[in-house]
Amino acid sequence: MTHFPVVLSAPSGGGKTTVTHRLMQRRNDLGYSVSCTTRAPRAGEVNDVDYHFLSDAEFMARRDRGELAEWAVVHGKMYGTLKSAMKQVLDNGKHVMMDIDVQGAAQVATAYPSAVLVFLLPPSVEVLVERLKARNTENAAALLERLKSAHAELQEVDGYHYVVVNDDLERTVHRVSAVIDAEEVKRSRVHLLDQQLSGLVARLEREISELSARA
Repeated sequence: MTHFPVVLSAPSGGGKTTVTHRLMQRRNDLGYSVSCTTRAPRAGEVNDVDYHFLSDAEFMARRDRGELAEWAVVHGKMYGTLKSAMKQVLDNGKHVMMDIDVQGAAQVATAYPSAVLVFLLPPSVEVLVERLKARNTENAAALLERLKSAHAELQEVDGYHYVVVNDDLERTVHRVSAVIDAEEVKRSRVHLLDQQLSGLVARLEREISELSARA
């Protein structure tokens, strides 16, 4: 089987991190690529587990050395994914699970044409606003900026292979998992498929020939 990156995007508050965590708990064929960021950790976040928290200078140095598979500035902070982290997951025989914004997703799609892009839609603006408010980290100015970003991000949905409305967490996790299952057996991903088919056809032809000769 050919393994591939699975990119999950959504506006802030859209649930991509929660869905990613649930998928990681339920599937042993996924490896998480921890992102880098220059933003400060939120309450409960652990360095090198939730994110690699970097200074601006360190982030830019890694970017300039070409170590990032993708990077973007989101709400004034830099986010990115290390190529080495992705390679490690793929080399371990797992799909790379990534929850990143639309800018990063576009870069991953270019660098890794085999990547599968899934966008999570909020069921309504009201639900999105409530989810952001529930964090207790959004003042009025920050909330406005995130809603403006969501407005821009929603216009990039056409660049994604799949769109799932995140109106129910369990249903959303099931649907994204089903996407991964379907992509695993996509014709273009089945390793040495043409050789396998040729072998099967040749063997059947021999069986048919032998039975025909006996008839």
